[in-house]
Amino acid sequence: MNLTHHFLIAMPGMEDASFARSVVYLCEHSERGALGLIINKPTDISLEGLFEKVELTLGRPDLTHQPVFLGGPVQTERGFVLHDPMRGIAHGAAEDDADESPYASTMSIPGGLEMTTSKDVLEALSHGAGPRRVLVTLGYSAWGEGQLESELAENSWLTVDADADIIFDTPVGERYDRALGLLGLQAWMLSRDAGHA
Repeated sequence: MNLTHHFLIAMPGMEDASFARSVVYLCEHSERGALGLIINKPTDISLEGLFEKVELTLGRPDLTHQPVFLGGPVQTERGFVLHDPMRGIAHGAAEDDADESPYASTMSIPGGLEMTTSKDVLEALSHGAGPRRVLVTLGYSAWGEGQLESELAENSWLTVDADADIIFDTPVGERYDRALGLLGLQAWMLSRDAGHA
């Protein structure tokens, strides 16, 4: 089972406050574990505010008021940028470089998105460039070997193929319900006791 580029949707019985009513985008899932970013838990920091903290000016008026999200409980002092792919965009790049991300530390996610942890993506945004759509988080979510599979077996999460429009274009307050909608479900249909006989 590989849930890379899937949403994890928290079931109503989720007791961990970090994950209650959360939608997690899984950037990586393998036998070693999983890594993801919560896409629907905004902090009180705007992107403009974050840029001020790192002594940059945000050169993208379209992103000024976008919130920074709490990506998960791990390394909450560190930034993660989920964005549209930038590969092959560099004009005049040599043929061999067309598949290289322009950023120093980027994970290409099978399914079409990229996640960058290096400051150069913020510098690109400060110059009015960078990826068209971005979601910036502080921290990430992680599961050790077999941990996510165990939580899935306990019916803690629903899973569905990710939809980038929910990540980038759907109002934050609607992301949980829209993700459920990908499964043809609505929140009222889910029992807090699902999976317990």
